[in-house]
Amino acid sequence: MAEELTKKLEARGIDVLLDDRDERPGIKFKDADLIGFPVRVVISERSLAQGKVEVKLRTEPKPQLIDTALAFEHIIRLCKK
Repeated sequence: MAEELTKKLEARGIDVLLDDRDERPGIKFKDADLIGFPVRVVISERSLAQGKVEVKLRTEPKPQLIDTALAFEHIIRLCKK
């Protein structure tokens, strides 16, 4: 799903960095904050089992769980802000 979402977002002109390194999530989140990514999307086995992905704005304290079917359009809206 991550690769499919990446392709769709890039096709809409959104810059995407797919962090598929073999690191703990906390390290990846810290790096994303240091780089300054405005939107972070986490696709995990746990969230996918619920039919959701985790989306977090850098300016917000907590992530939102968004239905996978709505994730693409939701991310597009966030990136346009």
